[in-house]
Amino acid sequence: MKNFCKNNSLSIVFGLLFLISLVGQSITGFHEYNKHRSEDGQSKISMPAYLKSGHFVQATFENWESEFLQMSLFVLFTIFLRQKGSSESKEVDEPAPVDAEPSPQRKGAPWPVKKGGLALAIYKHSLSIAFLILFLFSIALHFYGSLKDENEELLSKHLPAETAGQYLFDSRFWFESFQNWQSEFLSVFCIVLFSVFLREQGSPQSKPVDAADYETGD
Repeated sequence: MKNFCKNNSLSIVFGLLFLISLVGQSITGFHEYNKHRSEDGQSKISMPAYLKSGHFVQATFENWESEFLQMSLFVLFTIFLRQKGSSESKEVDEPAPVDAEPSPQRKGAPWPVKKGGLALAIYKHSLSIAFLILFLFSIALHFYGSLKDENEELLSKHLPAETAGQYLFDSRFWFESFQNWQSEFLSVFCIVLFSVFLREQGSPQSKPVDAADYETGD
């Protein structure tokens, strides 16, 4: 167990932070939602009902969507785009080890590499495929939750509900998306540029402290 925790400490800590944050979001969102319902003269709902509400679904997957979009684009763009001096970029004019063709003779090579063919073709791009699938899953649930929340608000005002087709062109859904997308793109922009000139000793996201600014890669 000690070795397991040591070998997986990074994923364990971030997994726990995710769960703690999700619980915190659920509790605070539940109280915030019921506060607004009380202000509008509506009865409060239970926690299980809140977890199925459009308010919770929209808020959760709106953020997941932007994260997975950021990661999928970052993985894809770093294949062919460069930033000289950044620890997040491959060398500008030199071949990188990650560009080499996979060898089934390499010790510990994953089974798709040894099998070759279609399995290898998919595995070579499995990271970006996984992020893109998670992005599409998240944006679909964001849309569902946002539409449900919008119609719950319209119902409380005795107004007609919107269809999915109508809501696809509603400014609210795209406002929710763009306000998250821009923050994710800004964070990538900052880490790419900051890692050219700034350092963090011990972090693999940083170049060595004594590395020249023009040195690219980690």
